[in-house]
Amino acid sequence: MTLITVFKFLIILMGTFIALEIMGFSGFFLKFLGSLGVAGVIAGVALKDLVSSIFSGMLVSVDKAFKIGDYVTIGGNSGTVQDIGLLTTKLITDDGKKVYIPNQVIFNSPFFNITASPQRRIIFDLEIPVGEDIDKAKEAILNEIKSLQHVDRVDTSDVLLTNVKQGVFTLQVKFWLEIGSDFGKLKSEAIIRINSRLMKEGINLVTPTTINITNVDNPAENK
Repeated sequence: MTLITVFKFLIILMGTFIALEIMGFSGFFLKFLGSLGVAGVIAGVALKDLVSSIFSGMLVSVDKAFKIGDYVTIGGNSGTVQDIGLLTTKLITDDGKKVYIPNQVIFNSPFFNITASPQRRIIFDLEIPVGEDIDKAKEAILNEIKSLQHVDRVDTSDVLLTNVKQGVFTLQVKFWLEIGSDFGKLKSEAIIRINSRLMKEGINLVTPTTINITNVDNPAENK
């Protein structure tokens, strides 16, 4: 748009306003313009998230942080990427559900591309009573990890005492998996076998305790 065109538009707008003023419609015209301004603000607020998602979708495509077929975790949802659209990214979860995640969520919170990091590490906590022999428990756990299949870099496996609270030792177990191993299956197998091994060694894991609180009748009311 040239400067002459802008100047012509302003002259026409001014002429229109003068004509409406002469006819007595200037007040209505100003109210109409005001309503357009309010409508514009409302539309801007309503479309903000939409525009943000579209822009984020474009950035996802350009950045290539993940692609279709990758296994990712986004905003607490884990699954395989099925489609990357302008508005949403579609995941298929492990139980077969389809999750639609707004693209703006991807850039407003951390996300993880599991496929991009094929080497994975299993980390979980075990709790044993304070009275148990920690060194004996650590040795039993490490020996059981070494006997598992698909464990990589066995010498780097570790068991750390991370917390002592309310009569309980918290032991953190860490070990690496071979690339391509089933993470969930191996973690489950490790926990089951470690639990069995500790029981054979006479070391029991802490069992959660449920406390039921019941109302006791007031003796004064029963007299």
